[in-house]
This record gives sequence, structure tokens and C-alpha cells, in this order.
Amino acid sequence: MLLLINKYLSRSKNPAAGDDKEMPPPPPPPANGAEREFMCIPGCVPVRVKRGTTTTTTTTTTTTARTSRHNFVKSAASGLFPGAQFTNHESLPAMEEAYAEFVAAFPQYAGLAQADAIRDGEYQHLDRHVCLDYTGINLFSHAQMNSSVPSTSATPPASSAWQPPFFDIAYKSTSLRSQVQCGDDVAAASAAGGIGGAVTRRVMASLNIPDDEYAMVCTANRTTAFRLLAESYSFQQHGKRLLTVYDYESEAAGAMAESARRRGAEVMSATFAWPGMRVHAADLRKKLLRGRRRGGGGGHRRGLFVFPLVSRMTGARYPYLWMSAAHEQGWHVALDACALGTKDLDTLGLSLLRPDFIVCNFFKVFGENPSGFAGLFVKKSSLAALERSVIARSIGIVSIVPARRWSLHDGYSTELDPAAAAADDLDTTSSFSGPLSGTLIALTLKNVPEMDAAEENGHSPEIREADPPPPPPPPMEEEKGRIMEVECRGLDHADALGLIAIGNRLRCISNWLVVAMQKLRHPQSEQGKALVRVYGPRVKFERGPSLAFNVFDWKGEKVAPPLVQKLADRHNISLTCGFLRHICFSDKYDADRAAVLEHIDGGGGKRKDAAGEMGIYVVNASLGFLTNFDDAYRLWAFVAKFLDADFVEKERWRYTALNQKTVEV
Repeated sequence: MLLLINKYLSRSKNPAAGDDKEMPPPPPPPANGAEREFMCIPGCVPVRVKRGTTTTTTTTTTTTARTSRHNFVKSAASGLFPGAQFTNHESLPAMEEAYAEFVAAFPQYAGLAQADAIRDGEYQHLDRHVCLDYTGINLFSHAQMNSSVPSTSATPPASSAWQPPFFDIAYKSTSLRSQVQCGDDVAAASAAGGIGGAVTRRVMASLNIPDDEYAMVCTANRTTAFRLLAESYSFQQHGKRLLTVYDYESEAAGAMAESARRRGAEVMSATFAWPGMRVHAADLRKKLLRGRRRGGGGGHRRGLFVFPLVSRMTGARYPYLWMSAAHEQGWHVALDACALGTKDLDTLGLSLLRPDFIVCNFFKVFGENPSGFAGLFVKKSSLAALERSVIARSIGIVSIVPARRWSLHDGYSTELDPAAAAADDLDTTSSFSGPLSGTLIALTLKNVPEMDAAEENGHSPEIREADPPPPPPPPMEEEKGRIMEVECRGLDHADALGLIAIGNRLRCISNWLVVAMQKLRHPQSEQGKALVRVYGPRVKFERGPSLAFNVFDWKGEKVAPPLVQKLADRHNISLTCGFLRHICFSDKYDADRAAVLEHIDGGGGKRKDAAGEMGIYVVNASLGFLTNFDDAYRLWAFVAKFLDADFVEKERWRYTALNQKTVEV
């Protein structure tokens, strides 16, 4: 890792021809006129931007950043509940008292009142239910969803009028390569109007992805985007490989690996060091160098490197420079940005590190409507890496179209018929992506590619079309030089807050939650056994806004994660479950291997699968930019109820008395 970083740094100091790409604009210079010499990328070492006349500014900047991070960790570790341990859920401080101590430890949080004002005005439904199971980018606000005011700047005729978040997705029969190739024509055709073009323009502007370098392809969901890329990438040429960096079992990454393996690729995965779940640098470097060709063949790529900047499960962040190292070693790079926030791509600096592919996940309304679509952004200069694939034509490329009316019936299937779809290119069946007005019911379709169970939400009842659907309305003609612009208040709110405010907000809340969980102790022993075990980074400035944990009873036995999830839901808190994997143990932690690893099936029971894969089944809480301190406190107060040895039994009897289904332990 150090060799790769040093190599990258040396190139930054002495850029070769073609490497001196424009850097992101630096912040305003200090009052003394000295120019900033270093740009700090989160999760990695400082990168030299411009050599100054002296080294004083460099030293001061680096020291200030290091001191700031050290002070943050110190405040979180020692300033929250100093010396306290809570052995009874009734002994927890009141929310007001806990918040006062929270703000005292993190004074920067008090300056982020704008986020709370946005939540109070546009997302009032979040006060009724704590939503910690959403990952992706929020498009619309709850108030906008329930508003009758049109949400476009150029209102179409009544026959084709639409209002976000009322839109459908219509399946197209085309390959990824063909879709990207005709993207410029499609963009030009939709520039005069149309829902799809309006949403695409708004999304790319918010994410700061240049449309002259990347083409956006919409897919049904994240899993579909991964599989589409795997079916389209040229794995069959020159024995290419697939290398992924996931510390948990992901349906999307699994679908990609299955497609790549079937097409002849060697599939590899990074490993993660226990207990912090950091990337095992030596192992990943070895895999990046694997199969290195000497001499000729420099034009051939080794394969596809799929890299998330942050773990959606544990919150562990990974250095950006792994992408640069992979590019230098001849890999195409796919950035999985699904676990990132709306503005997190601003830290990437696409002018500095430009992945060949980017995958993002979009949902309608945070805490209300998890349906939506995924965006696969393809770098136009990397188009040669894609092949035309017959299988890819029926995987799930979609268009965003006005909503249509559906009614419930049995026996209807939306499974694509490739032959029929190829005839008219745009499949006439479409899956619903949001709430329906009037007497209609919000639905999603059955038999479309499945969503990642740990990362996406929603159910799929069978539906049937009430009447033959009309063809999709043509794009609106240009009206007096104006084009349709869609109002996505969810994106607007993230843009208004900005990267720094959102990052500080989530950093404070997530680290407080880690400290608070560790303060819960069983009273049965002298020192008190921990109620909660957190996996991955603990208190850390760079930790991501996700938390993986398990609850243990007073005997030290783990409470099944699905049970924790079910009881949380009955207390109006939504969580998810996941399976940590690819964990490596050093000799120092060899005793932990047998104690923590297990074989897990989908229901939480232990089994030994064919591959013998072992890991840890965990509960997951994912924070978004609308998450506030009250949400974190309510989760903490719920988990503290497990300090009562009879809590689970009481819950069983309570719901039995209410004639509800009992909780199976």
C-alpha cells in the first residue's frame, strides 16, 4: 500500500504528459496570501496540489487537521457520559439531558440547525418512525409527495401532466453498450422536455457528474445495475478478473460475481482485518498485482475492480487511492456509490480520480417510499470495455415515464419477452415506482430483478393492467425556449446543506451512538458484561454513517439479529440485518475466530454452505442526512431494554394478548 501511495504522490509532484488534469478549485487563500499546498482527501494521505514558496503553510495545515481530528475523537471518547455505565434502561438520562451533553461534546452540531428545520418542515412523518434502513439518494420530500402543486417549471398539457414523485419505469430491450452509444442522441432528443431527460439532468447536476464525460443509464435497481455491468463487461477477453471490496454479503455483488464467473472470469475479493474491519492492504495489493503481464500487452486491462468508498454495513471507510492504484495496475474501476450520501461524490473530485463506472441508488421519499431506480454512469472513453450482449438486453435497462394506472389481479407477470421487447424497443409493461393518487394503491411488480434484501426495501405483490396501456407520451416540444425541469426537493435540500454540514452532522451522531452503545452493561457480573458489541471502526473521525452491532444477553449469548429487527419494528424503529464476511484474523486475535464466526442462512440459523463461508450475522443501522439526534437516542433507548432479562418474554406475552403473531425465539 505504501509503495502505491508513494508512487502516486511522486506522480502528483511531477505529473507526466496527460496526467496533469485539472484539479478541483482550491479554497480561498489565507489572509497572508500564501497558497494552499495540500489537498486532503478523506481516508488517505494529503496530496500535493501546488508547491508553495515555504513549508510553513504545509506544516500548519497538516497539524491543524490532525489536531482537529484528535480533538474530535477525544471529545467523543471522554466527553460523553464520562465514567458512566448504564445497567438498567430506566437509568438512562432523559433525551433533553443527553442532547445537552451531546452538544457540549460536539459544539459544531449546534450550527447545523438548518437540517433540523428542513426535516421539521418537509419530513414530519419521520417523527413517528425512526428510519435506519435506507441507503441511497433521496429524490423528493414527503411534503412534495403530498402536495398538489405541480413540480415542473414547464407544465405539459393535461393529457400528459405528471407530478413527482408520480412516475413509472418502463423496461427497454437494449444492450448497455448500445444505450451509451445512443446516449448523446437520446439526450439531445430529450433536451426539449420529457420526464426522463429532466430527472437525468437534475441528478447529474446534483452529483456533479459531467454529462460530456459520462452517460447515465437507468436500471430497475442496484442489483440489476451490477448484473448488467457484469454481463456487458468484456470478461471473456484475455482472461480478465473481477475483484470486489465488500465486507458483507451483498446480493448485488453476488449477482455480479455469478455472471462474471459464468463468463469465465476469475472472481476475487478483498479481505478485512479483525476487529476494525479495515482492508487488508497487503492482501489487496497482491490481488491487484496478480497476473501482471511483462513486456507487451500493455493495452489489455486486467479486469474490473469494484470499489465502495465506505462499507454500507460497518461504516468503515476505504482510501480513495486504491482506485488510483487499480488504474495504474491496468484495472477498470467501478465505484459503488450506493452507500454514499447525496453530496459525498463531491469529495471524490472526478477531475482527479475518474472511475470508469459509477453506480448510484435513488429512492423516492426517505422514510416513506423506498421504490425508485439505480443509475449506472459509464465513462464514455471506457466504452470499448463493454460488449454487446443478448442476455444484457433483457436484464433491466429502464426509462422514466409518466405514471400509469394499475389494478390488482392474479396471474399477471412482468417478465420480459426479449423477442417481443426487441420488436418495439420499449417494453410496454412497466413497474410502479411510487404512490398512486385517488383510489389507486402503491405497488411494485413481481418477477422484475430482485432488490438487495439488505440494502433496498419494498414488497412485490402481483398486479395486472386494468386496460391496455397507452404508448408512452412523446417528449414535450420546446416551449418558447424553455425545457422541462423537475423539482427534486430531496436533492435541493442536500445541495442547500452541502458536503461539510452533512458530513459533520452524521459524524457527530454516529460516533455518539457508538459511545452510547458501549456504555450499556449487564448488572449480573461485578464488572458488567457488555450488552452490545460493535463491529468495525469504533470512535473515529472518518467513520461512515452505518453501524453494525449485536445484542448479547446476560449469559453472553447473542440475541438473533432478526429478533432484534422485529422487536425494533414494533417499537417504530426500522433496522436491517447483514452478514459480515471475508474476515481475516491475525495471530493476536486467533482466539476470536472460533468465538465470533458462524455459518448463517437467510433466517438467522446456522448452517454449513457448499463454500464453507463463515462470517457474522449482525444488526445494521444506517444514518442519512435527515437522521437527527432524537433518532439515535430512540435506538439507544430501545437497545437498552434488553438489559431486562425478561424483555423478550414480556414482548411475546404482550403481543399474544393483543392477538398478534408471537415472536419466535
